[in-house]
Amino acid sequence: MANSASDSAQEKWTGSKTSAVGIVIAAAATAIVLILPTPQGLDPAGQRTAALFIGALILWSTESLPIAVTSLLTLAVQPLFGLTPLGPAFANFMSPVFFFVLVMFIIALAWTKTGLAKRFAWWMLSMAGTDAKKAIYVFVVGAGLLSMIVSDVPAAAIFMAIALGILAKLDLRPGSQFGKAIMLGIPIGALIGGVGTPAGSSINLLGLEIIAQQGGERIPFVNWMAIGIPMVAILLPFTAYVVVKFFPPEIESIGMIEDIHAERDNMGALSSAEWKLIAIMSTMVVLWILSSWPALFPSVLRPLSNVFLVGILGAIVMFLPGIKLFTWKEAQEATGWEVLLLVGAVTSLGVVSRDTGLAQWLVDSLLSGLVAWHMVAILIVISAFTVVVHLMLPINPVIPVVMIPPLMLLGDAAGLNPALFALPVIFTASCAFLLPLDAVPLVTYGKGYYKMFDMLPAGTVISIAWVIVMTVLLVVIGPLIGLL
Repeated sequence: MANSASDSAQEKWTGSKTSAVGIVIAAAATAIVLILPTPQGLDPAGQRTAALFIGALILWSTESLPIAVTSLLTLAVQPLFGLTPLGPAFANFMSPVFFFVLVMFIIALAWTKTGLAKRFAWWMLSMAGTDAKKAIYVFVVGAGLLSMIVSDVPAAAIFMAIALGILAKLDLRPGSQFGKAIMLGIPIGALIGGVGTPAGSSINLLGLEIIAQQGGERIPFVNWMAIGIPMVAILLPFTAYVVVKFFPPEIESIGMIEDIHAERDNMGALSSAEWKLIAIMSTMVVLWILSSWPALFPSVLRPLSNVFLVGILGAIVMFLPGIKLFTWKEAQEATGWEVLLLVGAVTSLGVVSRDTGLAQWLVDSLLSGLVAWHMVAILIVISAFTVVVHLMLPINPVIPVVMIPPLMLLGDAAGLNPALFALPVIFTASCAFLLPLDAVPLVTYGKGYYKMFDMLPAGTVISIAWVIVMTVLLVVIGPLIGLL
């Protein structure tokens, strides 16, 4: 007991020391940017915004303070630095994306609590049979398909829970190639699936909102899907193929097909709660798709052409008497408030970077030379840079806020649709599988079936394919949806 208490005290002291070092580094970096001479072409307010950004990025990346606390700090510092009064800072914080992310947590809870997500996972596994290689395909593709509707983290967690049960039955411990393939494939598949629809990831909606904030046109739901669905359809099976090639399973079978069918049969027939969720989600998806053509709605129903409003109303319906899929207390416990505060903070900072001229200065200083390049080369460079920047900015929602405003200005300068330059960032912000630093791969990383750098070789191949596929789709489909 004494040794345990001593170890605990040592861990707390070490953690406090590490946090203090991170805070000092963040404060020092902020101070250095503030006292340096203001660069030519940058307004002093833009320099103060850059200082705030750098300090916040260090704190978010090192987690020297809780991510939620740093998010609140960015709001408090804006008026202190003379960037914007607290009222507008809060107004920018509480964007529609903030509430839609809350809706996504509620939808994810509905899928898990009703059992519909688990039923979907076992159904897919029963279709594949017991072949080990086919099972890897199922876990990668299944996690991807589920994450098109449920956010990435719960989708990965659901398939991981089923995978752990199978691994335990087979007595496959860390070191197993089959275990490594599944635990790597699940989060990669979930991240890929998240780009299928705007509602598939909070990053998608955040990026689209930033485009609108920067003066761009809102991209219709189906226009996004015209690129996102083909990406998912190509990349999911390719990812499963790559994972199997890099980590060929040491077993041929995952057990008896009867066991898989038994697990599925144990769930029984669809419950009333599952049917209610199917009805609610089907209605939401139909309205989301129809939102691309607002004229189809009668004038009195025209507000239902708003993606955010449909999401909020759908979540509200889940609490109504006669439906009540769960209680608000359960929804509170399932909500990632840290993620919500982070999304609000980066949205607020994005508006400030635009208003203070920081975004324009970054374009003039760093990116203006790209204007003369061929459009395909520009898209490849933007996408590849976004992939690599995950190693420095593992907090994915930060990436669109930092990169989209200057890139949209670059698109204007090139005489092209600014959204064409922003979309590669939004799509590729989910391409976070060089190392397991993002929240989604961390879901499975903690189980010990693969090490930090095990992800790099396969992740690099898949990332290259991601950049190529997305660039081709943007060039080929872009003209059909008004991007070119």
